[in-house]
Amino acid sequence: MHAKLNPSPEVCVRCKGRLWCGSNCFILEKHAVYDKTVSNIQGLSFSGSSPPGFFVSRHGYPKVSVAPLSPTEHLKDAWLLDDSDRWFGMPEQEVISFRQQLVRSQAYFNAESAASPSYELLGLQELVMASKPVDVEVELKAKPVLDVSFSDSFAPMGPQADLERISNNENVKVDPRIDSLVSDGDVKAAVAMQELFSKGIGVNQLHKLLSAGVLGIRKRRRLTPTRWSITAVDSNLSDYILEERVKHFPSMNEILLFESHYLDNHFFVLLLPREWSFEQLEAWKPGGVWTGGASEPSIISDYETYAGRKGYADNVAGAYYAARLAVCEYLLAKRRQASAIIFREIGADYRVPLGVWVVRQTLRDSFSKTSLSFSSFDLALAYISKRLSIPINYWIKQSKILDDATHQKRLADFCP
Repeated sequence: MHAKLNPSPEVCVRCKGRLWCGSNCFILEKHAVYDKTVSNIQGLSFSGSSPPGFFVSRHGYPKVSVAPLSPTEHLKDAWLLDDSDRWFGMPEQEVISFRQQLVRSQAYFNAESAASPSYELLGLQELVMASKPVDVEVELKAKPVLDVSFSDSFAPMGPQADLERISNNENVKVDPRIDSLVSDGDVKAAVAMQELFSKGIGVNQLHKLLSAGVLGIRKRRRLTPTRWSITAVDSNLSDYILEERVKHFPSMNEILLFESHYLDNHFFVLLLPREWSFEQLEAWKPGGVWTGGASEPSIISDYETYAGRKGYADNVAGAYYAARLAVCEYLLAKRRQASAIIFREIGADYRVPLGVWVVRQTLRDSFSKTSLSFSSFDLALAYISKRLSIPINYWIKQSKILDDATHQKRLADFCP
């Protein structure tokens, strides 16, 4: 827990809407988009195709609001409205429009109720396990609040209202890969996530399964707020890849640089031929969503050595773990380990936060492209300094791994 802080650009780029300065974030409220897409609701009920979508709020934990997400009409491609694994390259407004179409119909449960779910909760859990959109009938207790809210962790959230009841108009088809692990109450959640991921289940679906409390030792299952479940999936999967595979591979034999750009987010990934370490540097330019009237860029960072971190990456937060997973996926594919440094430069045209999927998917895109190879660290750093708009000395001052690579020499550096 953080003591209440006064808002400033330096605080805001670290907090990113985590409410360090009070019960509401004035920046996120300023960017709320008022929605006009619920005209299809007749009275207090509607029918539509749930992607399926699912959201669990952290407010009031352990009593949480659990919300299936459904459009107010039947859509052929409803799955796309809630699949952040497929959004990379889309314009900001298109992503927001997807989310505006989804009504968040909330019911309330204790987080521990997932261990012995009621009939009502079982129905919601079955929905999130669906392998394709499900036609549903929804009845609300009141008209939806017509706004779209934003978070740096998860995708934008659309109109919301309390749920009276929800029913499926068809039998829910569940992927057998998911069904077998949901049915097995003796498998730990971490192991279940790793197995599902290895069988091709994406991060977007995994975090919804974890939020719904359908994975893990049965008596320990919990409803998990979406903000937490996204980070838990990224962290767990990257930990597993690191400890079981990457740290056992030989180091890379060259210095590589990857880059990708999306929504005024500019990523450069430097891989050094050393044992595993990882650092993410984020530079928010003046005029950005969190920097307000700042006159200079705000740079934050978190890092880990080969031994790992002792605590949560509190500065970069969930984006740290999303980035680390993308790096680990690449190293696993290449059967190598490396020291990874990520430079993320965020401009003023990234007007509203869209979630950490932006980080994960942009980095995945960078690794799908041809890299640049450098004969020395100095040459690589000189090239990066020309590509970044913020002077390199700002980055070096904030970085731990850059400082180590620049000023400390290892025995291996002097050996042919």
